Amino acid sequence: MKIRKTTALLMVFSMLLLLVACGGGSGTKTDDAVSDGDTPLTKIIFSLDWTQNTNHTGLYVAKAKGYFTESGLDVEIAYLGETYTQFVASGHAQFGMEAQDTLADAFAADEPLGITAVAAVLQHNTSGIISRKGDGIVSPKGLSGKRYSTWNYATEQAILKYLVEQDGGNWDEVQLIPNDITDEPGALEANQTDAIWIYYGWSGVNAQLQGFDFDYFYLKDLDPTFDYYTPVIIGNNAFMEENPEITKAFLSAVKKGYEFAAENPEEAAQILIDSDDTGTLADQAELVKQSQAYLSKEYIADADSWGKIDGARWDAFYKWLNDNGVVEKELPAGTGYTNEYLG
Repeated sequence: MKIRKTTALLMVFSMLLLLVACGGGSGTKTDDAVSDGDTPLTKIIFSLDWTQNTNHTGLYVAKAKGYFTESGLDVEIAYLGETYTQFVASGHAQFGMEAQDTLADAFAADEPLGITAVAAVLQHNTSGIISRKGDGIVSPKGLSGKRYSTWNYATEQAILKYLVEQDGGNWDEVQLIPNDITDEPGALEANQTDAIWIYYGWSGVNAQLQGFDFDYFYLKDLDPTFDYYTPVIIGNNAFMEENPEITKAFLSAVKKGYEFAAENPEEAAQILIDSDDTGTLADQAELVKQSQAYLSKEYIADADSWGKIDGARWDAFYKWLNDNGVVEKELPAGTGYTNEYLG
């Protein structure tokens, strides 16, 4: 998957206000129901963070296996574009996919977005830095004097600057170049860059499948502060407050989907491939299957059950953002997440 890091959250707030004015803030869909026999189904729209990839598998399993229908829901899963988070905040979608780091600006704004993280898709942060084998970038200080492909995102650069300097490197010597890369191992092999922040579950697995020799270090292994949650499922606050039972039913079905994917990675991978109406994933079937095999161990990992967010770990990352002046306004403990809708 290409992981998007947008710097435009604050720029679209004015557009969001217009969306809310036109469409309402809660996005309650209980009146827009379809029927499953004699039982009305509540319409739910889920806003993806990118085109279909293995992070989304549990959603498509829940749809294909009928878990949503059994819960009285008719769920539409769609990528709505770069402003997907704002579709949830405005109520035009009730739920969506995001990440704790990119949510920080939304929560620290003068008018915070009305969204809350309600489930962790993966229990641990699998992201890190990939580089060519033998280039010496086996830890953050190795980035000194090298080219790093950046999204030019404040939190991203603050984290790397901290890690490079903690490791004895010089952040001022890191050469920042734009990240417009879609094939990370290809870009490294072609010497377009020296280092890229990737998510191992897709890009790392892809590098392995391509037989590309690389070095890699996980951020979470360097400092537990950076074992934050990415990705997470978010919900529209007004919708969830008005419809707590629907919210619980939705998450219960999603939970079953990810639990199935954890236990049956090969079948779950095929469900995802079959659900892709673009045909893109069919051309990457082996990557999807290998990625799913990797992620199947990450959906629950060492947690008691799928989806639970460890509040101490969530708060520790936002405290780091506060302490290092990365966000405009302080993020108090407990900001932006809840476990109350999980079964």
